[in-house]
Amino acid sequence: MITKENYNDLYAFLMVTREGSFTKAAGKLGVSQSALSHTIRGLEERLGILLLTRTTRSVSVTEAGERLRQTISPNFDQIDNELSLLTKLRDTPAGTIRINASSHAIRQILLPKLKNLSLLYPDVNVELTANSGMVDIVAERFDAGVRFGSRVADGMIAVRIGQDVNMVVVATPEYFEKNGVPQIPQELTQHQCIGFRLTTQGGIYAWEFVKDGLEIKIKIQGQWVFNESYHSVDAVRLGLGMAYIPEDMVQDDLEQGRLIKVLEDYSITFPGYHLYYPHRRQQSPALKLVIDTLRVTDDAK
Repeated sequence: MITKENYNDLYAFLMVTREGSFTKAAGKLGVSQSALSHTIRGLEERLGILLLTRTTRSVSVTEAGERLRQTISPNFDQIDNELSLLTKLRDTPAGTIRINASSHAIRQILLPKLKNLSLLYPDVNVELTANSGMVDIVAERFDAGVRFGSRVADGMIAVRIGQDVNMVVVATPEYFEKNGVPQIPQELTQHQCIGFRLTTQGGIYAWEFVKDGLEIKIKIQGQWVFNESYHSVDAVRLGLGMAYIPEDMVQDDLEQGRLIKVLEDYSITFPGYHLYYPHRRQQSPALKLVIDTLRVTDDAK
């Protein structure tokens, strides 16, 4: 029988399963790795069953350990959520808000809009994690995520935080002088195109275009591939090829003539960035503050 004194041990076990590592879990808990190992061994001895299988390189959960994890995880999550909601008793918002977003969304939307929070609300901390792929924000313990469009999974709420984003195909004038200017998307297969590797799917993004309602996808080819849009911008500025990127990332380059955009009649527009977060009856004051700060009004869309 597990007594109240063992709740810390259960939480330690849960952290190991979530981090997949004694070292990382120990860091999160603020204890030594050896102390954490001793705690887990003690828990297993009291239960009389093996919960974790350890090797020199990895930690895996046994069938019994997985059953225990599934049982206690929602309860600890509920406790953590209720504790965070206690900040409503304070006069001002407080706590840490963790948001997962692409580097583009962080630079163009989140930082400019949230920069004054630290001055106006010194007890509110914002942690921004750059990731261009789809992330399970609940499993990864984020308070919110950012993505294009308002279509989100069940149980999520989406709030528009940015205007629509125009995509442009760009390259340097020197590149076009040497290689010619494509007139239709199909001619891109004859050019050096800078690829973008999708973090979630792992494949190279097929450039999407539309003309008279007809969707066109081009599997581009080239010597350079990145998984970060800003690196693609750096590469195109160096004349390494053509890139298909959000226009606001290269607006100054276009205005100064350092880059030229082509295939404008075919380029697509993505619906603006939306902040999405789990549907909860109650929100912490800090999260509500962030949502209200980022929200785009109907007039500004």
